Amino acid sequence: MKCRGGYPSTLVLLAALALSACARGGTADAGATAATPSPDSRARGLEGQGSPPAPGGAPASEATAVPTPIRFALPTAGLSPVSAWRPPPYPAPWAIRPGDHFYFARPIPSGNVNWAHPLYRYGNTYFGEESTHTGIDLGADRDTPVLAAGAGEVVWAGYGLYRGSYDTNDPYGLAIAIRHDFGYEDQQLFTIYAHLGEVSVWEGERVSAGQPIGVVGDTGHASGPHLHFEVRIGENRYFATRNPELWVVPPEGWGVLAGRVMDARGDPLPEQSIVVRSLETNRRWEVWTYVSETVRSDDELHENFAISDLPAGPYEVTINYDDGAYTAGLLVRPGQTNFLVFRGSRGFTIEPTPIPPNLSVPPTPP
Repeated sequence: MKCRGGYPSTLVLLAALALSACARGGTADAGATAATPSPDSRARGLEGQGSPPAPGGAPASEATAVPTPIRFALPTAGLSPVSAWRPPPYPAPWAIRPGDHFYFARPIPSGNVNWAHPLYRYGNTYFGEESTHTGIDLGADRDTPVLAAGAGEVVWAGYGLYRGSYDTNDPYGLAIAIRHDFGYEDQQLFTIYAHLGEVSVWEGERVSAGQPIGVVGDTGHASGPHLHFEVRIGENRYFATRNPELWVVPPEGWGVLAGRVMDARGDPLPEQSIVVRSLETNRRWEVWTYVSETVRSDDELHENFAISDLPAGPYEVTINYDDGAYTAGLLVRPGQTNFLVFRGSRGFTIEPTPIPPNLSVPPTPP
């Protein structure tokens, strides 16, 4: 058994994550083991994604790298919600440490399921059964209002987003694309809203943050109602996405955990399981690293996994690697991205995060 770890001081804040759906640091030395995730806990995902290039086209080598979309059923059993409660989100934009860019409000209103489906996150393939996921799925009920995540201009509204021409068989179904009034590092930002039941805006219309633009549905390659949400940088195309969990504001008092998980040579480990356990509540989350195709890491963080909506407090992170369990303790601070690095047999580096300033005052908009 190989263990690395340690536990920082406690910051108490209880909550539960539900499924309805940069400075250097060092390793600390304390051991613990983590149970291997049970296959029974892997409920069915929410959607299948297709592969044709979005408007703007894509190189043939990229376009052929994405498998043909498939469909499968929504879960009827498996992970059950502990609580659907969430604090209200911070105001967008919100960025209190280098690398943070929570520019977007949540596209589903509070009081509904407006967090990512945990088994089919950005960069995952649903254990090889699906094509690479280029967004997150928010499992809100049918006809739940869908809101613009930020101000901008509608550049697509209707069927055919994937192929760039009208097509009722397009895997995105009824979809909306918004080009935002603000950018990042001199690049334009776009958000995508797919599988809608209705669209209430038109191409060329200007929208404001929080404005209703449609309702949740199951059009396209979706086996049940939910919103597929993407963030695209630089251009409005399938291969220009980034992880939305690093762009959408977290709930007040909660944070995001991201990191790079590699082998001892420094090569990324694709679809590597990471178990995150709250030392306050003993609740566990499981997240998987990105596959090695289609999706892209954040330009600032260079992560290969991220999990949002974690109540602030002390956590234990465990990775099974090379027949051993490596464990580290960390403190998730609220309102920011907390970061770790794992280098195979070399263990963890927990990057200390700065103590946040007064979180009642939002940062300057981009």
